[in-house]
Amino acid sequence: MMYILGFLASYLLVRLQLRRQKPPVMDKDRVDDLYFYLMVGLILGARLGYVFFYNFKTYLSHPFEIAAFWQGGMSFHGGLIGAFLSAWFFSRRYRVKLWTLGDLIIVTAPIGLGLGRLGNFINGELYGRITTLPWGMVFPLGGPLPRHPSQLFEAFLEGVVLFCWLWWRKGGNKTSGGMVARFLMGYGIFRIIVEFFREPDPQIGFLFNFFTLGQFLSCAMVLLGLFLFYARRSRVSSL
Repeated sequence: MMYILGFLASYLLVRLQLRRQKPPVMDKDRVDDLYFYLMVGLILGARLGYVFFYNFKTYLSHPFEIAAFWQGGMSFHGGLIGAFLSAWFFSRRYRVKLWTLGDLIIVTAPIGLGLGRLGNFINGELYGRITTLPWGMVFPLGGPLPRHPSQLFEAFLEGVVLFCWLWWRKGGNKTSGGMVARFLMGYGIFRIIVEFFREPDPQIGFLFNFFTLGQFLSCAMVLLGLFLFYARRSRVSSL
């Protein structure tokens, strides 16, 4: 349900942006095709990302369970890769500039992220670490001790704050790919922060007894965002 609401909100906001562009990046009728590509790429990427990043040994022993989406197990970082590849394929097929297309879509992505984290909270999954602070909550699957509602922290930072920042910055963006770079950096930083409150995946635990896999992947996002930001800005400056 949250995936559907997130895609719907993104779809409507992309159409809104196209109406305001002169000339628009692409025909508004092409948006339907775009979101078909994005939905397929994101869902497949999220599932395969979870399989390879978080639980490869289990699925290697039970490969037919990879298709069991209803059992849960989706990775944001895998979904991001899948969405990027599908956008790249769409841009090649319909001759739309990839980075301009990416800037158009990415500012709407935090809505889906925030809704997804609310879904995690409602399901009582991906909860936080044990805490004695007053906002601690007991989750049915998390044992008898109160834990951080880290899903709500993520919904606020990765959803509300990130969306407001990107939507505000998009009007002054002069660099093709600049909004994609800002998203990578912003999400990566927020995810690194929240991971200090979130319970790590039990099958992985901590890396080097301190970092989580989510933090490691998010550090790579921040570095990639920095590289993309300066690379795209340098390219514009040299024209």
